[in-house]
Amino acid sequence: MKTIAKYTLAALTAAGSLALASAASAAIVCNNDGVCWHTSTDYSYRPEFNLTIHPNDWKWKEGDKFSFREHAGRGYWQGDSWKEF
Repeated sequence: MKTIAKYTLAALTAAGSLALASAASAAIVCNNDGVCWHTSTDYSYRPEFNLTIHPNDWKWKEGDKFSFREHAGRGYWQGDSWKEF
């Protein structure tokens, strides 16, 4: 019975570590127009996209002009359009 308890504890520990690892990869991405969105995956954005990647707990300073627009999928905001890649 002790063996089963050890395996259960190991499985729960591994699952918890995985959950923390995936939460740590979250980020806020902003374009030069001040439009920001959340992402839960580390994408390799091309430099010509002119995006800035911030940690998930990033907050803009008072007086800065940013807005959030969320969108599912892999891409980025350019003006009023979501560009898939």
